[in-house]
Amino acid sequence: MVRFINLTLSGMTGGMVFAAVALALVLIWRSTRIVNFAQGGMLMVTTLLAWTVLRHGGSYWLALGAALAAGLVLGAVTERVLIRPVENKPPLNAVIVTLGLLVLLQAGAGMIWGGAPHSYPAAFTIQGYSVAGTRLLLSPADLFVIGAVALLMLVLVLLFRRTNLGLQMRAAAFAPEVARLLGVRVGRMLTLGWALAALVGSLGGVLIAPSVFVGPSQFDQVLVFGFTAAIIGGLDSPVGAVVGGLVVGCVLSYVSGYLSSDVVTFGAFVVLIAVLMIRPAGLFSRTTERRV
Repeated sequence: MVRFINLTLSGMTGGMVFAAVALALVLIWRSTRIVNFAQGGMLMVTTLLAWTVLRHGGSYWLALGAALAAGLVLGAVTERVLIRPVENKPPLNAVIVTLGLLVLLQAGAGMIWGGAPHSYPAAFTIQGYSVAGTRLLLSPADLFVIGAVALLMLVLVLLFRRTNLGLQMRAAAFAPEVARLLGVRVGRMLTLGWALAALVGSLGGVLIAPSVFVGPSQFDQVLVFGFTAAIIGGLDSPVGAVVGGLVVGCVLSYVSGYLSSDVVTFGAFVVLIAVLMIRPAGLFSRTTERRV
């Protein structure tokens, strides 16, 4: 029983990090209708910048702030310089651009920081709590990760459902021509969507850095699991992104703990296929039926 509890707690912590990456993908999709395959590279660069701040004597919180600020700027510049020229082109063009950006960011990071992975400290102690003489796989650092992602989810839900800004971002993504006629600055909303998504991804990168180390290719698997979580929950739902992250995290933890770490990726793939067979648009997607 203790083993099951520890595996569940470990899965929840890892799942919340996957949820942070999934939230960034959901934010991009809801605000621009683009799947950003460069998200892993963007959060990798901002996390390496945070590591540089730490290396030069900065505090954890200063490094976190630097990563978030860098993500905000990187997302805005990416939309303005790379995405806007293909805005009115076929959707596949933007996807190819994000794939090219991923390769560019990984190559550039390798030239600047080298290919060796670097250790990254946690915000708080990683020593698990002790309950009735049993050490649990839940530490203050884990609670910080869970709380940060839960708060982030709440902010995004309120942004899209309760604010005029969120409504304008959704209108700019779904019907840009109509939004322009209603006075919405569509270009500005798209830039803001990319900037906020990169900021969210930067937070996810800093949260998971103590577990995977920091390097040009260290976040590839994180992006895959984050994308899986976003698909499971539904690309339109921040709540679904968190639920999908928790599902993926717990499945990976159970498979690794009870079977083998060699088949964890296969376990996530099985869950993804099962969900898509039952709910092709995701667990929390809003499906509408068109009657003729």
